[in-house]
Amino acid sequence: MQMTTERDTPREELVRNLMDAGCGPDLIARFLDCLREGGRKDQLKMLSGHRDALLDRIHRDERRIDCLDYLIYRIERDLISIPPGLGREEPT
Repeated sequence: MQMTTERDTPREELVRNLMDAGCGPDLIARFLDCLREGGRKDQLKMLSGHRDALLDRIHRDERRIDCLDYLIYRIERDLISIPPGLGREEPT
């Protein structure tokens, strides 16, 4: 994340904020088009959609972490028995 400076124009500050929020070049361009055209409703819709996508990614990653935590728990308590040879693949 880059810090804004006193020399940044309001547009540069806005673009930097959008980039820091993970917005890609296409979204930023569309957002700036809406800014020029006064499409505040469309801007809010874009930001909300990007926010939803970020939250979906967080929730997906949280589920993955939960799966890993469960597997670690099972292994640490010897609750998983691995049959001999499982996980060993023959060289091809």
